[in-house]
Amino acid sequence: MIGVWSMSLCLPRLKKSQISGDLNCLPKMLASWSFANIFFFQPPAFLMIGITGLETVHGWISILFSSMYTVALTGNCLILLAVRRTPSLHQPMYYFLSMLALTDMGLTLATMPTMLAVLWFDHRLIGFNACLIQLLFLHSLSMVESSVLLAMSFDCFVAISNPLRYASVLTNNVIIRIGLAIMAHSTVSLFPGPFLLKRLNFCPGKILLSHSFCFHADVMKRACADITVNIIYGLYVVLSTVGFDSLLIQQQHTLILHIVMSLASTRECIWALNTCVSHILAVLVFFIPVIGVSMIHRFGRHLPPIVHTLVAYVYLVVPPVLNPIIYSVKSKPIREAMLRVLSKKSKG
Repeated sequence: MIGVWSMSLCLPRLKKSQISGDLNCLPKMLASWSFANIFFFQPPAFLMIGITGLETVHGWISILFSSMYTVALTGNCLILLAVRRTPSLHQPMYYFLSMLALTDMGLTLATMPTMLAVLWFDHRLIGFNACLIQLLFLHSLSMVESSVLLAMSFDCFVAISNPLRYASVLTNNVIIRIGLAIMAHSTVSLFPGPFLLKRLNFCPGKILLSHSFCFHADVMKRACADITVNIIYGLYVVLSTVGFDSLLIQQQHTLILHIVMSLASTRECIWALNTCVSHILAVLVFFIPVIGVSMIHRFGRHLPPIVHTLVAYVYLVVPPVLNPIIYSVKSKPIREAMLRVLSKKSKG
């Protein structure tokens, strides 16, 4: 408890030093913890940072992030209400869209508390166990979103390749099984993550995270132990989920493009492309930041810290904001249903 209290005393001084690599207050804080005879150490808390180099304008930046969170939550809530209240939208395509909206809301709520706490109140402390819970939710929901996009690509493929059997292939039972399989796959794959981190011996002087939220790769680098198992596990999860999903999505889109190009009528080609254009945009919005984060973590160590921070924020914040906008603009049934929901709210 004394260590945590000392850490909180350091927080005002962190802002003045702009979160430099060598925190002046760390020696005093760490001195309050006795490590003389301790061979295994886990910090009671980590210190988060905002956007490095822009600490003086965190207040203005918080307005931008607050607006983006508001758009994300409002837009995805409207999609869920529109699908629920419109019988004509009770179709596989819109059920998958509801799964995507629900996942985006989860991602938004998982990052919003710590990010706004740092930007609004300069509150940079996050407990060790709370950090593990947050990273579990972040990685799980990211995996779920990847799998939902894969399911949506399969939906597009069936709708274009065999429209007459669309309703018989994607029945309600099939959709429920797909949703349960996505949840089970995410849970089983990421459940070991927090336990693999909890077994590590951490360095007393390495408690400063690189973001205002917790990532598995970021937390494990704060350990003073062999993290080979964690690295292999993280690589396995990425390749077996996002990597595998992206390959299948690419294959599905290649087949869809082949079918579209084989259509004789230009009108049929346009209809087929319009059927999946929203999904293609959603895939790009999700996977381009994912690739960017992976590339920067592997090959961009020489880049300024602000680049790492901004790419991570784009990866977590931008897709939940853009997905409702994409589907409301490109999908007329969704747009009309959302407008009906809003009109009923205004009348009520």
